[in-house]
Amino acid sequence: MNRIRLRPARLATAAVFALAGLIFWSSVEVSGGSNIRTDDSLLRMSDLIRERARENDDLEAATAALRAEVEELARHDAADDPAAGDRLAGLEAAAGLTPLTGPGLTVTLTDAPPGAGPLVPDVPDPSPNDLVIHQQDLQAVVNALWAGGAEGIQVMDQRLISTSAVRCVGNTLILQGRLYSPPYTITAVGDTGALHDAIAASPAISTYQQYVAAYGLGWEVTDHTTVTLPGYAGGTALRHASPVE
Repeated sequence: MNRIRLRPARLATAAVFALAGLIFWSSVEVSGGSNIRTDDSLLRMSDLIRERARENDDLEAATAALRAEVEELARHDAADDPAAGDRLAGLEAAAGLTPLTGPGLTVTLTDAPPGAGPLVPDVPDPSPNDLVIHQQDLQAVVNALWAGGAEGIQVMDQRLISTSAVRCVGNTLILQGRLYSPPYTITAVGDTGALHDAIAASPAISTYQQYVAAYGLGWEVTDHTTVTLPGYAGGTALRHASPVE
């Protein structure tokens, strides 16, 4: 009796088709007949962040309208008690809720150009992480400016307050519910000489500037004779967790 001899190539082909069938069957079972590629639970994190950012914009607009009503009521109360009105104005200014004008400077940080390579001898080829702005770079600038006596700081178009947190996800900045992409700007009001000294004294900024020289990351400092920072317009209510009894 002649026997049919299966060649290795035919065996491999049969195995591939069998595996493809198994994957297809598993996909149908997992999805329950829906398209798992577009399921909401599998959206990319950046898409979810942008969706939340749009929601936050709407909530901030509503908050601003309510704050305007509160300020109008406070002005009426201040007319009856000028001393209380002065105390309230002082507290709002200290909290960063009112505009601030004075001398200052702006620091701009930018990603390196696409495909950037070493700009100085004896420097290794960069990894993708070497060519982009990271959370610690932004935090280093903000911390240095506070250390230099800044009276107020604005990141992008938002005023920082005591509860503000500068956070990055990938190559994007999330600040108080809004999403930003580079270039990033950080503006401070204060004595410009002291602010420059604090920037120069920061070890973290010194490390960042090594990457500026090596790979072309963006760094620019611009002085302002007068600059105005907006007042913080978001909510100020604090949230905290409570232990379960």
